[in-house]
Amino acid sequence: MARRRDLWTGAGPGANPFALPRGPLGWGAGWFLARANRTQNAEVAGFLRAFGGGDVLEVGHGPGILVELLARQCDSTVTGVDPSAEMVRMARRRNAGAVRAGRVRLRRASAQDTGCADESVDLVVTVNTVAMWPRLDGGLTEFHRVLRPGGRAVVTWHRTPERFALTPDELDTIEVAVRKRFGTVERHQLPSSVVFSATR
Repeated sequence: MARRRDLWTGAGPGANPFALPRGPLGWGAGWFLARANRTQNAEVAGFLRAFGGGDVLEVGHGPGILVELLARQCDSTVTGVDPSAEMVRMARRRNAGAVRAGRVRLRRASAQDTGCADESVDLVVTVNTVAMWPRLDGGLTEFHRVLRPGGRAVVTWHRTPERFALTPDELDTIEVAVRKRFGTVERHQLPSSVVFSATR
């Protein structure tokens, strides 16, 4: 069973190399994330097909695996933001063709301040970042702000491996926060991920 951590206290990334990959270890962290999260990114991309097209924002895109998958499966613009300059560089290299074509836009920004205009996207998704946000309500408020009416917010976290999983109480905290911000929430159990989704 996962042990409870001190989450959403307002503290910065601290010593967690995956919360803000930078410096000499940043590339290594990105390489690890690309491998470790590949299955979950593919799983989430499949889940998102049900919501159709529209402009997409991925928050905390890391090395750009999900951005790449979404750019392949939708005809609209995919925007990615990440607080790590190293992850933005890695994602730009991975998606160089789509960036040149104007179908993918990547920049440095955070869950709490994406830099997107009000009501500018149809889908906001984040994979395995929510437990690293300084404030849970800050990220969800930003998701609500940038979504168009009828747009969908999708927040996922590791279900496996168990050492990365959140406790039942922590998952309940996310569910309550999403419901408070959006009015409703659905929780889905995928093979590798727990998914919370809500409509604006």
